[in-house]
Amino acid sequence: MREKLGFSVIILFWLCGSCLGRFVVEKNSLRVTSPDSVKGVHECAIGNFGVPQYGGTLVGTVVYPKANQKACKGFDELDISFKSRPGGLPTFLLVDRGDCYFTLKAWNAQKGGAAAILVADDKMEPLITMDTPEEENANADYLQKINIPSALITKALGDSIKKALSGGEMVNINLDWTEALPHPDERVEYEFWTNSNDECGPKCDSQLDFVKNFKGAAQILERKGYTQFTPHYITWYCPEAFILSKQCKSQCINHGRYCAPDPEQDFSKGYDGKDVVVQNLRQACFYKVANETGKPWLWWDYVTDFAIRCPMKEKKYTKECADQVIQSLGADLKQIDKCIGDTEADVDNPVLKVEQDAQIGKGARGDVTILPTLVINNGQYRGKLDKGAVLKAICAGFQETTEPAICLSEEVETNECLENNGGCWHDKASNISACKDTFRGRVCECPVVRGVKFVGDGYTHCEASGSLRCEINNGGCWMQKKDGKAFSACVEEHSQGCKCPQGFKGDGVNSCEDVDECREKSACQCPDCKCKNTWGGYDCSCGSGLLYIQEHDTCISKAANTETGWSFVWIIILAFAAAGVAGFATYKYRIRRYMDSEIRAIMAQYMPLDNQGEIPVHHASRGDI
Repeated sequence: MREKLGFSVIILFWLCGSCLGRFVVEKNSLRVTSPDSVKGVHECAIGNFGVPQYGGTLVGTVVYPKANQKACKGFDELDISFKSRPGGLPTFLLVDRGDCYFTLKAWNAQKGGAAAILVADDKMEPLITMDTPEEENANADYLQKINIPSALITKALGDSIKKALSGGEMVNINLDWTEALPHPDERVEYEFWTNSNDECGPKCDSQLDFVKNFKGAAQILERKGYTQFTPHYITWYCPEAFILSKQCKSQCINHGRYCAPDPEQDFSKGYDGKDVVVQNLRQACFYKVANETGKPWLWWDYVTDFAIRCPMKEKKYTKECADQVIQSLGADLKQIDKCIGDTEADVDNPVLKVEQDAQIGKGARGDVTILPTLVINNGQYRGKLDKGAVLKAICAGFQETTEPAICLSEEVETNECLENNGGCWHDKASNISACKDTFRGRVCECPVVRGVKFVGDGYTHCEASGSLRCEINNGGCWMQKKDGKAFSACVEEHSQGCKCPQGFKGDGVNSCEDVDECREKSACQCPDCKCKNTWGGYDCSCGSGLLYIQEHDTCISKAANTETGWSFVWIIILAFAAAGVAGFATYKYRIRRYMDSEIRAIMAQYMPLDNQGEIPVHHASRGDI
C-alpha cells in the first residue's frame, strides 16, 4: 500500500504543473451574420481535436437537433442527416455540453454529415479548451478520425442562437481562424513537445506517425530557411522527500532532478522512466549538435529511424541501438555523449534544465503540460496531430504574401486567383494579373514582370512604369504593324505614358489614326511638288524631270544638279592637287636650307669663310676639367 501511495504522490507532483501553471485557452472568431437579433462577433474556444482551418474561414448555417441534443448517440441511429444539399451552405451542428466526451459529440456530428460542431456551455463561465478523454478512454478508435473543426461557445450565445432558431429564423455563422495564430513576418518559429516513449498506446502511435509523415515537409521548410524548428521534451522532478525511494530511483536521473513516468505504468517489467528521460536527452542533444553544424533537420531522420530500429517492444530501446542510428546519419557521437554527460551525478544537466524552464509559459503561450504539444509563433496549436492540419497551421504563421510554395499547393489551400482572377485587374493580351494567391486568400496587387513594375490600385487599373515599360505589352499603349512598318505610342523616356508617334493622332492607348499630311497641306508646299499620303508619313515628288529636295521643300532640275555636282567634284580634285604641289615645294625648300646651314657650320670649324671673321678660340680652365 505504501508503494502505491508513494507512486501516486510522485505522479501527482509530476502533473502539478497543470494545477499551478497557467493554461491558455486558444480562441478563434465566430461572426453571426444573420439574424439581426444575434448578429455580431463572438469568441469561441478551439477544441484540442479535429482539424481547425487555421488561416481560413468556414461559412455555414446552424442546425439545433430536436432529438439527441447532447449528441451522445449516433444520428445515423435516429435516421437524421445534416449533410448539406448541392449548392447549399454547410451545416454547423449546435449541441449542448454534458453527459459524454466532447470528442464523442464531434464524432457523432461528423458521421451525421455536419461540417463543424458548436458546443454550447451549460453554465455561465469563461471559455475552456475541449480536450480528448483521459488516458483510460484514449484508446477509442474514433479519436484520430475526427476531421471537422469544433468550437465551444458561451451559454449566452448558445441560448440566443436557439431562441432565433425556435422563432423560425435562419442563423448564418462565419468561423474565422485567420488570426488564430500570430503571423508577424516571413519566417515561422515552431516547437514540438514530444517523447521518445513508444509504449503509451494510441497517443504514442499517432505521435510517431506524425513525425514520419511530416518529416518531408518539415525538412523542406527548414533547409530553405522558412522555419526555425525546435524539439522539446517534458520532464518533472521528484519531491525531495522521495528522492531515495525506489520509485524516484527508477524514474529519475541526476538525483531526482529529471523524471518521467514508467512507460508501462508497471515498475516490475519493461523499461523504466529513467530510460525514457535518457533517450529524450539523447534526442535533444542530437538536435543541439546537428543545429550547431547547420543541419537541424537531421533530427527528423534520427527520431524516425530510432522509432523503427529501436522499439521498446523488441527490447532495442538502448544506447547501443541509438548509437548505430546516430552513426548511420553521420552525426558526431562523441559530441552527443559529451552533451548527455553523467546521468548519475548529483548535478544539473544544462540541456534538461533549459527544457524544464521552457515548459513555463511566457507571453501569450501557456504552460506546456500535455504531450504532444505544438507551439507555432508562441501560440499553441489546437487540433489533430495530422500532417495536413499542422502544415496549414504553420502556413498560417507566415506574413501575408511571404508564404513558401509548399503553402500554396493544391493540397494545402485553394487558389482564389484561378476563378475570375480573384476579382483583380487582368490584362488578357499579355495574360498579366494583379491577383496574388496567399494562404489566407488573395490580394490584388499590381505585379512586377521581368523587372518592370506595374502601378495602380490592383483592382481596376495597373500600368507598367519605368524605363523598360514598353517591353511588357508595349506599356499598355497602342501599337500596329502594316506594310512592313511598325509604329508604337509607348514613350520609354521618363515613363511619359502613351503618345501617338509623328504622323498619327489619337489618345495613344486605344487608337492612333494616320494623319493625311497632303490633305492638311502640311507637306510638299512648293509650286511644282506633288504629295502622296502613306501610312505614318508621306512622299513628295516633282514632275517634268525635276528632283525634290526635302530639306528645302523645292524642286530642281536633275541635269543642272548633275552638272553642278560634277563641277564641284572637279574643283575639289584640283584644290587637293594644288595643295599637294605647294606642300612638296615647301618641303624641298626647307630641306635645302637645313642642309646648307649644317654644311656651313662644319666648314667653319676648320677654315674661316669669306663672310665671317676670326672665330675666337676658348681655353678650358681648371674648373672645366
